Amino acid sequence: MSKPSENYWQVMTFYERFEQVVALILSSVIAVIIVVALLQLIRTVFVLLLSNSWNPLDHQAFQSVFGMIMTLLIAMEFKHSIVKVVLRRDSIIQVKTVVLIALIALARKFVILDLETSPGKIAALAGALLALGVVYWLLRERDDREVALQAEKQSRQR
Repeated sequence: MSKPSENYWQVMTFYERFEQVVALILSSVIAVIIVVALLQLIRTVFVLLLSNSWNPLDHQAFQSVFGMIMTLLIAMEFKHSIVKVVLRRDSIIQVKTVVLIALIALARKFVILDLETSPGKIAALAGALLALGVVYWLLRERDDREVALQAEKQSRQR
């Protein structure tokens, strides 16, 4: 039995094939970055535990460890969105995914904020987070309406 992507390969244009190869290479590069970042995170936590300097209430330790975790989550979300392209489940650009990754990146920024961060910078980050949240919500609402319309069409055809 052939894989679905093999069936698509024969009917793809040259550019679609190029897009698939780039997505596969990019996915592999991001996988390597994820593995290296994970090893660095494990090493950092291990060193903190061995040196008895691990105090989760210490702001610097919290920023360091959770900043690394959030960075890993962002990289994994990038990889997940690219893998969907390689498997031909989605087209190359998914606005909803880009907005979601931006939301995660802003959440990471909030986690690693310094104590001396100015109120203006916090307000600007909050405004950007709110704007991206609204955009994501609107995109989700649009997708939900499209699914409901298609379900309604299918029920009428029966």
